[in-house]
Amino acid sequence: MPSTLPEGDPVPADGSLPGSALAGLGGRPFGFYVHVPFCVTRCGYCDFNTYTASELGPGASRDSYADTVIDEIRLARRVLGEAELPVETVFVGGGTPTLLPPGDLGRILAAIDGEFGLAPGAEVTTEANPETVDRAYLDGLRAGGFTRVSYGMQSARPHVLAALDRTHTPARVPRVVEQAREAGFGHVNLDLIYGTPGESDDDWRASLEAALEAGPDHISAYALIVEDGTKLAAQVRRGVLAEPDDDAMADRYLVADELLGKAGMRWYELSNWALPGGECAHNVLYWKGADWWGAGPGAHSHVGGTRWWNVKHPAAYAARLAEGRTPAHAREVLDDETRLVERVLLEIRLREGCPLELLDAAAVAEQEARGLVERVDGHAVLTLQGRLLADAVVRDLT
Repeated sequence: MPSTLPEGDPVPADGSLPGSALAGLGGRPFGFYVHVPFCVTRCGYCDFNTYTASELGPGASRDSYADTVIDEIRLARRVLGEAELPVETVFVGGGTPTLLPPGDLGRILAAIDGEFGLAPGAEVTTEANPETVDRAYLDGLRAGGFTRVSYGMQSARPHVLAALDRTHTPARVPRVVEQAREAGFGHVNLDLIYGTPGESDDDWRASLEAALEAGPDHISAYALIVEDGTKLAAQVRRGVLAEPDDDAMADRYLVADELLGKAGMRWYELSNWALPGGECAHNVLYWKGADWWGAGPGAHSHVGGTRWWNVKHPAAYAARLAEGRTPAHAREVLDDETRLVERVLLEIRLREGCPLELLDAAAVAEQEARGLVERVDGHAVLTLQGRLLADAVVRDLT
């Protein structure tokens, strides 16, 4: 089951925010995240806030979910007041958003547009599992206003997909990428995972090559993390599966950077590569510490240095909104020092790096001497070696 929520400060029943959060609202980029918590089965490595049909229980339903989320979108408008807040990015994640009908996803997007207005050229993404969409479904998404689709490919090798409890076949991925292009999607992402037990170096290279051959303009490559409480963690603990090896993971990252770079994709964040113009604007919004509202069970939000997170179970989420109350479980108001540390932690992940004026000069010099960062246009930027050791670099810089 998903991990427990962090504790924090109580949230007023109406969800109202402190004045410090609302100050300057509208002068910062603003996005929306919508969480769809439904899955057909639970993948063994996943600790996201997701639920199969048997885990939902009474009070939660896929059929009414879009209406419940729309209630939260209306609440968001009331909480944020009348400030002009054109939404620059929308990202629908999960879970498996494409278990909902495309019309429901379109209604959610229409509600965001109706309450806030979508900015001209807004990026609107949904995640999708390859086995849950076809050309008609993708046509419905495009008709509803979606501009980008992100597929969970994970691997091109059947035995690796089986180890991850993924149910699609490798051949399905290029087909749904082609169908997305035929439906008019200008931007398509493929998510890959490396370090799965049983995956060889050749398997990983083959997955990268297959992903590139499918023709996306963006590829994300994530190291497998063994999360507590998952089926995978239990298998590792019992010795059934081996925990990913750090050196092997580093080698896989280097192979990804090499092959994707040769294909014209440039890294713009540690785990993300894109053709020019294919970068995910919504994720950049996160890494830049901008404002976003997260709707849905367990979704997190951030506005002006205040962040909050919703109750996790879909039934509790729906009940709160039906009572006219905020679904927020708790919140925290970040002090200036915490905001600075988090800004460094996030921006150092980006290709453009973190402004030098935010960093201790001696710490930067030390990391530079070790070959882990370089100075570029007034920013500290991770080198390739620094990207492999990013967590340690961040600790030393903060």
